[in-house]
Formats: sequence, structure tokens, C-alpha cells
Amino acid sequence: MSDTQEPDWNPKAADVLRDQRAAYDAMRGYCPVAYSELMHWSVFRHEEVMRVLSDHETFSSTVSEHLSVPSGMDPPEHTAYRAIVERYFSGERMAAFEPICRNLVVDLVQDLLERGQVELVADFALPFAARAQCAFLGWPLALQEPLIRWTQKNHAATFAQDRKVMSEIAREFEGLVDELIEDRLEAGAKADDDITASLMHDTVWERPLSHEEIASILRNWTVGEIGTISAAVGILAHYLAEHADLQSQLRAEPSLLPAAIDEILRIHGPLVANRRITTRPVEIGGRQIGAGERVSLMWISANRDDRAFDEPHCFRFDRDVEKNLLYGAGLHVCPGAPLARLEMRVWLEELLARTDSVGLVPGTPPRNAVYPGSGFARLPLLIQ
Repeated sequence: MSDTQEPDWNPKAADVLRDQRAAYDAMRGYCPVAYSELMHWSVFRHEEVMRVLSDHETFSSTVSEHLSVPSGMDPPEHTAYRAIVERYFSGERMAAFEPICRNLVVDLVQDLLERGQVELVADFALPFAARAQCAFLGWPLALQEPLIRWTQKNHAATFAQDRKVMSEIAREFEGLVDELIEDRLEAGAKADDDITASLMHDTVWERPLSHEEIASILRNWTVGEIGTISAAVGILAHYLAEHADLQSQLRAEPSLLPAAIDEILRIHGPLVANRRITTRPVEIGGRQIGAGERVSLMWISANRDDRAFDEPHCFRFDRDVEKNLLYGAGLHVCPGAPLARLEMRVWLEELLARTDSVGLVPGTPPRNAVYPGSGFARLPLLIQ
């Protein structure tokens, strides 16, 4: 069907990229299930997104030609690999990582204070996300810049839909992981040395994880950590810079930070979309979709749907947290949510505790990120 389907919209049009949230809000209103050449079928409403999430038999997660563990799998494979991944985000591991995370945040925030005027994305968001990733996985800090460059190349290839380059980038990451594994094999690394070594000792279906499977797990974590966390950092900082009253309230009551973070990121999501593929013909949102069609779940739009949230563009502490799709829902709810929440809370605790104000730079507006990214490509701020 998609070979002859007329596009309803263009996700790469200039007016869409100028303000993705506004464009997705508009699409949700007049064409809630829409076709495009880039994303195929996009689902904009909260209700239909939840329907897709709850029906993995019709909407499969096996969408990529590359192995994607476990996000690109359906049960029973997903169930087995998910059990492995979830262990790395336990409460015990988060408690052990928190002081490490806090130390690296303190160093970066102190650097911001010394500068006064900063470009938050380059000066903090990307370095923080990359350093946190290296620290969590037991990787050398020297990988910070290569990981940032790899993430940026991956975003560019996704935007261009250059399948050849996307494959090359995936192989590049597999090569990086192979080197890390070889280093640990030569050193006789034990499972408790670091998370990368621990994955080497994990088993599935009564056999060790393959190098390809380990690389896939780590690639998914890296894209989520560096791309999405850095976007979330910018979104949070920008919102607080625009809302001095909330900034003051959170300084006075830091216990409100977890709820505030989730609500700010509901209003302006750091992740645009995830994909599914239909296994059989299906009707959704009044559109007939054939088998084998790609479907994009538009997280930003679903989380701003006034059918699910009263005054969706307004910040409120009394939201029903179960409706917030910041970390997805159902079988594929993000297993790394505990780590993301920890990192967001710790960096805002330290930023607000060590500053009197965070504000926008007059006459120097932020520049929005574009698909497949969200948030800001550039965010000048005054830190005092």
C-alpha cells in the first residue's frame, strides 16, 4: 500500500523542523494517523499510541535489519533478553552509581559557573551524557569525544535515511565494542569488574551472549544515553530559564524535582518517535494499514494530547503519572528509566544548589534540534 499512498505531510519540511512540537500538535488535530515518505505511518494521539503499545502481535518491534537487543524484539526473545538488561538498572546499582554521577556533575557545573555565559549543549549536555555513559559502563573517558561524534553521525544518517551509512555506523560501533571486549578478555576481566565485563559473562538460552548481541545492547544504551539524555538536559534547563518561579520553587523544595522533571519532559519530549511494523492488515485512527507497513509512535505528540491531559501545554504537579509516555509503556517501557531519572535529578540538584539563577541570553535565541533529535541544537544560557 505504501508504494502508492499519497503523503499527508512531510516531517522534513521547513515549517515542521522549525517547531516540531507545534507541527505534531497540528497533525494530531487534523490527521491523527498520517502517512509520509520518511516515517510511513505516524500515530499522533495518545489513545492510538497506547493501542499500538498494547498489541505487540499486530505491531511488531522487529523493525530493523540490524540486531536490536531487546528493543527490536518481540516475545519470547524480548522476554529473555529483557530479563538480562533489567538487572543493570536495579535499585542497588543506581545507589552505587549515584555518588559517581554526582562527582562528575559537580565538576561540570563548576566549569559552567566559572564561565558565566555558556552554550549548554556543547559545554554541558553532551559531555555530561557521554561521561555518564562511560562511567556507568566502565569505559575510559577517552571515549567521550568519539561517542559524541558517533551519536551525531548516527542522527545525521537517520535524518538523511542513508541506509548504507547507517549500516557503516552500526559496524563502526560493533568494532568499538569488539576492542573493549578484547581488552577485557586479555585482562581476564571478572563479571563484577564493570558492566561491560558483566555482559560478557551473561547467558541467554543457556549460552553466552555473542559479541554482536553485546554490541547491540550497548549501542541501544549509547543512543539512548547520549542522544536522549543530552536532549533532556537542554529541555529542562531551557524550561527553568523561562520559568523563574518554578526555578525558585525547586531550589527551595528539591524533593519536587522528580515530579517536575517528568512533567517538563512530558511537555517537551526528548525523544521524537519509535517504530513498529504491522504483521497483518489493521485499521487504526480511521486509516487502513496493510501488513508489513512501518508505524511511528509520536511520543512528543501523544504526551501533549488534550484528550489525555487537561491543559497539556501547562506545567502541573497533579498529573496522572501513568499516562505520561516519557519512558514508553507496556512490554517495551524503557528499562533504563531508573538511570535516566537518577542522572536528571542529580544534575538539577547540583545546578540549582550551586547557582542563584539560570537565564536565557538576551538577543541570542536558542536553536531547535531537528528530527530525529528533539530539544535544542544550541542553547546559550547565563549561569549565576
